[in-house]
Amino acid sequence: MWILLAVCSALGLGFYDVFKKLSVKGNNVLLVLMLNTLFGTILMSPVIVGCVAAGHWGLGDTLAGHFRILLKAFIVLGSWLLGYFAIKHLPLTIQGPVNASRPVLVLVGALVVFGERLNALQWAGILLGFASLFLISRIGAAEGFSLRGSRWLWMAVGATMLGAVSALYDKYLLGMYRPLEVQAWYSLYQCAIMSAVILLMRRFAPHAAGAASKFSWRWSIPCISLFLTAADIAYFYSLSQPGAMISVVSMIRRGSVLVSFFYGVVVLRESHVRAKAADLLVLLLSLGLLVAGSGV
Repeated sequence: MWILLAVCSALGLGFYDVFKKLSVKGNNVLLVLMLNTLFGTILMSPVIVGCVAAGHWGLGDTLAGHFRILLKAFIVLGSWLLGYFAIKHLPLTIQGPVNASRPVLVLVGALVVFGERLNALQWAGILLGFASLFLISRIGAAEGFSLRGSRWLWMAVGATMLGAVSALYDKYLLGMYRPLEVQAWYSLYQCAIMSAVILLMRRFAPHAAGAASKFSWRWSIPCISLFLTAADIAYFYSLSQPGAMISVVSMIRRGSVLVSFFYGVVVLRESHVRAKAADLLVLLLSLGLLVAGSGV
């Protein structure tokens, strides 16, 4: 059951990436992100209202629980900020594979943080994953997005690393709290943090690039929250199932790259398709080895 939920989450994430690209292209990234957190909070508000109506605040009714979720909100928001700017300026066929390498980093994190021991297939998958990142950086350089000179590519890498940290933290949180409560409260905290960031920037740095960019409303913006919320609900319930493995769930979710890659090739007509497709095959082989090595 948890594998099926992870597949549903991957499909949701694929469409989430497409709607992100449509929303931030030529638009104010900070306001798009703030609206995303607002709509996400509205979608999850029945959970918070239900908690309050029942006379408690969820998360064990402890300050420690809410501080843990607040920390998750900061981690995810940092990943989103970097990721939104990256997807605005990078082709989907570059940003997608970079983001899809997250399971490699999750497995490395599990090795370093939790002391997990990896088998030969998992090591082979990790090495191929890093080879895929090297290949996509070479392809990006041909389009003017090299690691040496492109801050947008570095932002994509940073977003992926923070996303891996968040994935490792999720497994810890979901061992203590209900999935819907985690999602609802971190959505609310994200909205509050993002609103404060925008107010502070407009007050103290009104001419900064992120604050001064022109904003235009697009119906793709609420679709970001809709597909992300659906993907996250499936993800959290997947992780909460007995026997669910964060490394495998994270790998399956990165299958979302197929949706965004297809959109980038067919609709956006992005360049160097053959080279990027070859890199994507290396990445998918890497994920396949990681899944096989995990015994699934």
